Amino acid sequence: MTDYSVDPFNALDAKTEAQKLAFAPIVFQTAKSLRDLGILAALDEVKKDGLDAVAISERTGISEYGVKVLLDMGLSAHIVTWHAPKYRLANLGHYLLHDGMTRANVDFTADVCYAAMMHLSQSIKESKPAGLVELGDWETIYQGLSQLPVAAKESWFNFDHFYSDRSFPLLLERVFAKKPKHLFDIGGNTGKWAQQCCAYDPDVSVTIIDLPQQIEMALIQAKEKGLADRISGVGTNLLDKSQALPQGADVWWMSQFLDCFSPMEILSILRRVREAMSPDAVVYILELFWDAQRYEAATYSLNATSLYFTCLANGNSRFYRSDDFLEIVKEAGFIVTEREDNIGLGHTLLTLSAV
Repeated sequence: MTDYSVDPFNALDAKTEAQKLAFAPIVFQTAKSLRDLGILAALDEVKKDGLDAVAISERTGISEYGVKVLLDMGLSAHIVTWHAPKYRLANLGHYLLHDGMTRANVDFTADVCYAAMMHLSQSIKESKPAGLVELGDWETIYQGLSQLPVAAKESWFNFDHFYSDRSFPLLLERVFAKKPKHLFDIGGNTGKWAQQCCAYDPDVSVTIIDLPQQIEMALIQAKEKGLADRISGVGTNLLDKSQALPQGADVWWMSQFLDCFSPMEILSILRRVREAMSPDAVVYILELFWDAQRYEAATYSLNATSLYFTCLANGNSRFYRSDDFLEIVKEAGFIVTEREDNIGLGHTLLTLSAV
């Protein structure tokens, strides 16, 4: 992990990086336009042969002016290289075009976060998701997920599922090692984990606990998969302390859920789980901690996504440092019996038991 106690830039480098930050929104939109307008794909087709601006214009239907002005910025951003009179796709351009993670991140930033980030300072001052006004009229984004504009909705779920889907298959064997009969999925979203549990073990039943709007979507999905008799839902606002949690599960599961809440809200939710669970039940928390990442790019992405939580989700949550999160777990009356980092694309699985 990067040593953040060291300043990596001398004076000249720092001034150069400052200009990159100043024009970062323009560079982002340039990269997205190069991808979406087919310019990167045109260069990818010819590989090292490259293309000049006229040929790219003919292949894409974009004016020669448009091709040149975008690609010249692409040169400064190292998305392409120049071999007069031709442009070639650079490694960065290749990943912008082909890498699934990069595509999910770019689309999420463009369709969900971009306009909203103009409200970031207000969100910080007020501890409210001031940027949400760009997408709809809700207190939190979770209340409006089913009603988001089409592009934003698709990009939000693609982003969410890209990361969780790569961890879920790795965890089924562990969760079902003791053959649980009933699993509670808190914050089950569209029910993807519940569906995978039912596919893995034909005898298990799953109850999803989430906002009523999310339960509605999840149960529709379950019915379409023929799992309506095994997947049920309890619609509840986890922030409402007066709403008791159900009882009777062998396993309590929370995946990328608690990062959606402030520290005090996490403490409240975990205490209510502690009160409702049976003595021999197991609690699993699957989370992303920015200080538990193997690669700097992952840490960078998580800290950026934390500002999505600030500006759009609810104004007070984030991806946590693991030590801070574990203090909350302890305060709620749990002990961590096992911790495994670097699952999938950087998840951490915490196995908890009641003290």
